[in-house]
Amino acid sequence: MAMKSSSYNEGYSGITKAAILLIALGPEVSAKLFKHLKEDEIEQLTLEIANTRSVSPRDKEEVTTEFYQICLAQQFIAEGGIGYAKDLLEKALGAEKAQDVISKLTASLQVRPFEFIRKTDPAQLLNFIQDEHPQTIALILSYLPPHQSSLIVSALPLDKQADVAKRIAKMDRTSPDVIKQVERVLERKLASLVNQDYTIVGGVDAIVDILNTVDRGTEKHIMENLEIEEPELADEIRRKMFVFEDILSLDDKTIQRVMREVDNNDIAVALKGANEEVQNVIFNNLSKRLAAMIREEMDFMGPVRMKDVEEAQQKIVNIIRKLEDTGEIIISRGGGDELIV
Repeated sequence: MAMKSSSYNEGYSGITKAAILLIALGPEVSAKLFKHLKEDEIEQLTLEIANTRSVSPRDKEEVTTEFYQICLAQQFIAEGGIGYAKDLLEKALGAEKAQDVISKLTASLQVRPFEFIRKTDPAQLLNFIQDEHPQTIALILSYLPPHQSSLIVSALPLDKQADVAKRIAKMDRTSPDVIKQVERVLERKLASLVNQDYTIVGGVDAIVDILNTVDRGTEKHIMENLEIEEPELADEIRRKMFVFEDILSLDDKTIQRVMREVDNNDIAVALKGANEEVQNVIFNNLSKRLAAMIREEMDFMGPVRMKDVEEAQQKIVNIIRKLEDTGEIIISRGGGDELIV
């Protein structure tokens, strides 16, 4: 990549503008932003910054202004959609500049379907969708944040909860025509939404996020029904609902209770494939003597097959879930408030 001196123009690539912005913001702010980027993005930006010889005051001003305007537009879109954003930007920047900012933003921005109902009160939304077909409910809930979906799932009739959960888990790709049709039902009462291309939505991860947020009673009811109707799907969901690394979210007393139920060899094998943070948390909750024994066993056993590590970790997860089911331990959940309608 050629060395650059800055002369700001619309031909600059996004990566170049991003590098100029980070240079303008300074190392402390840029370091905080790096924490939210992927490794490949950090590498690209680092290389771009290294190859940027200097940045003129004019370039800094142009890039930071453009960045601010786009942030402003995104905020307005989040508050009330693209039409609302355009109106406010026109008042703030003038019609021509507002259209330019919106055009730049919408070139890369994809507004999610049902975005307009993300700020709708769950109880109000429930009134609109509870009598819809379970597949329609599943589609809508798949696009909502887990905390919002969980409240609605909890308030659905019991005979619909497991059915909707199953449909979310099995959902793969949804036609834009179907999305538009469902949106029309809601937009008559709420708002309209920009249509988009085929969208991957739902799936096991989506229902796991929701089930991890609903109250325990709703989760148990749904899982019990799925175990009867779709045992393989229920197993897959259960495996993802609490993974081995989630031990970090447990308090010391709970970890100590769990470890009393686990075979020492399973602890050693499970920790062979665990990261240092997980290892430290578990060792800190064992007696010094037992921790030393397990460390010695881990050193003695040498390399371990990943399959064996995963099986040992799953045994520990199963013990955690069993102790939760019997009420001996409590796993902190993201939600739990029930909708009263």
